[in-house]
Amino acid sequence: MSDSKKSFIGHLADWLTWRRFIFSATLIFFLSSILFPFYWMVSSSFKSKAEIGGRTAVYVPSTLRLDAYKELFDPNNPSYQDFGRNIINTIKVSVPTAVIAVFLSVLGAYAIARLNFRGKEALLNSILLVYLFPGVLLIIPLFAMLARIGDAIGFNVQDNLGVLILTYLAQTLPVALYMLTNYFRTIPDEIEQAGLIDGCTRLEVIWRITLPLAIPALVSVSIYTFMIAWNEFLYALVFLNDHNMFTMPIKINTIFNDPSPRPNVVMAASTIMTIPIIALFLAMERFLEEGLTAGGVKG
Repeated sequence: MSDSKKSFIGHLADWLTWRRFIFSATLIFFLSSILFPFYWMVSSSFKSKAEIGGRTAVYVPSTLRLDAYKELFDPNNPSYQDFGRNIINTIKVSVPTAVIAVFLSVLGAYAIARLNFRGKEALLNSILLVYLFPGVLLIIPLFAMLARIGDAIGFNVQDNLGVLILTYLAQTLPVALYMLTNYFRTIPDEIEQAGLIDGCTRLEVIWRITLPLAIPALVSVSIYTFMIAWNEFLYALVFLNDHNMFTMPIKINTIFNDPSPRPNVVMAASTIMTIPIIALFLAMERFLEEGLTAGGVKG
């Protein structure tokens, strides 16, 4: 039988080998395990309480109800949550954390990668070692240290977003330093030496030569540190008591633990929290890919 007369099943049988079948089945499994929970979260935000809490799973809501989103954002709703304030608080914490972490890690990583001083490898390994400790072990001494500094200077560590940013830097700086140090080492030293010979200072070399070559790595570190601050729960739970200062993870936990359960509102808030991260990854996909594959020399 000629190829033009074969049915779709016939063409599929000719194309499908055991290797392709196993690969396709594995790919479908992983895509389903990743995409289905996200779909369930988004769809559940439009469901009623009966559809979510029923014994039979409802995969597609009967109508796109906006009750959960109105509760989050509509001041006229009896159960208004003022979730917009929580979004702003999260942005106030996550954006400065990413900017400060990248700035400090650039200076520290460049010093470790390019300058010669005694014990720099031990310094790099000790910095990374701090990151290996669980955050719950660091939170008590960190809180005590900041509280003592606050008493001496005159600020309160509770309900202070600036203090929360400092605690996030304790989590993000070690891994940012390690990532950028390894990337700076891939940039040929000859390029920077040529800049120094041409009369540039060390800071001019960093600004004009090193940083443009390290943009993919800088973007990767920025997204990583931003994501940590955006999703962080434990430190925010300890340092924030005022409901007006809550970040999104704390607010979602508060709604979840409310005496009157509203899972659709929890799913709506989780959807709003998740979408910006997905959009950020998709928008910066090119830089993230270059951060993993690009070399130090740009043609």
